[in-house]
Amino acid sequence: MNNQNSTITKLAETALMAALCYVAFTFLQIKIPVPGGDATSIHIGNAFCVLGALLLGGWYGGLAGAVGMTIADIMDPVYILVAPKTFVLKLCIGLITGLVAHRISRINESTDKKYVLKWSILSAVAGLAFNVVADPIVGYFYKQYVLGQTQKLAEALAKMSAMTTLFNAVISVILVAVIYNALRPALIKGHLLAVKTEPKQTV
Repeated sequence: MNNQNSTITKLAETALMAALCYVAFTFLQIKIPVPGGDATSIHIGNAFCVLGALLLGGWYGGLAGAVGMTIADIMDPVYILVAPKTFVLKLCIGLITGLVAHRISRINESTDKKYVLKWSILSAVAGLAFNVVADPIVGYFYKQYVLGQTQKLAEALAKMSAMTTLFNAVISVILVAVIYNALRPALIKGHLLAVKTEPKQTV
């Protein structure tokens, strides 16, 4: 029964994070038109994908980002064709962030605020650094070989994407560090942190 309740709680929180990813990307973005009728954008959607991975674990956080931002792409005629790419990349962001946060550093087993702050930042950097590298590269091949764009156009779009993705990553890391470390104590106190927390002092 407890396991069932835990799963239901995680799914509910995953749905909430997916909704936040959707809202952040859809309504809080600055769209930048690029050649060929495409666009890139400045947004904070990835921040909630990373935040989900820190709060819920890599799989649930990645799934929240993948579902929320894929739906956002599907609902936007400019991005609808790249929705499959979005699903894979956002899932990977969550998995990598969760790997560093919960498997390598085990931040949910520490009560040391400085340790948690350091590793929450490093975890966010790991997940978003992957995206900074992978998004333009995957986008280049996807648009050239799947969508049939010319090599020159695909290269131009990849360069634009690299710049905005890097900017988005920097903003997202800052937001995640502030939000996660502000929310974490209250969530633990209220037994709302889905990942089990076991107090452990860290040197």
